[in-house]
Amino acid sequence: MMSREDFVSRFGGVFEHSPFIAERAYDAGPVTEPLTVAGVHASLTAAFRAASPRERLGVLSAHPDLAGRLAIAGELTEDSRKEQSGAGLDRLSAAEHARFSELNSAYVEKFGFPFIIAVKGLGKDDILSAFETRIVNGRDEEFVTATAQVERIALLRLTSMLPEAE
Repeated sequence: MMSREDFVSRFGGVFEHSPFIAERAYDAGPVTEPLTVAGVHASLTAAFRAASPRERLGVLSAHPDLAGRLAIAGELTEDSRKEQSGAGLDRLSAAEHARFSELNSAYVEKFGFPFIIAVKGLGKDDILSAFETRIVNGRDEEFVTATAQVERIALLRLTSMLPEAE
């Protein structure tokens, strides 16, 4: 059976900068081996959902702005860099970058956490459209949407980490 230290080392970054999710998932009971995407995702998601609203807000807040200052400075996590690059967010025109910056600022001001979307399979126009649609949501609705997107990002990351699994 995988040790707690190994489990957290391997899966602690699945929820952005939030290794406590993997710690709690491991502590909640054994994740059966062989490790599968479905099994690990269910365990991590249960720990995320059991976290307090403040802790879940912290997980949301740990996510970088899309095409934001961390991307420009080259300070994204490797997963976030690959995800944003795959969606073309590292190749924006000056006007597109300005629009993302404007939306990022307005979104954070309104909701208190960054806009989060699982970008895999989406292009910059899809993301901008979702941004513009979701920014009119109420805070409770957007918190639910953002947490669902975080869980989807975790699933996509696990799928790339455990390709031999389900």
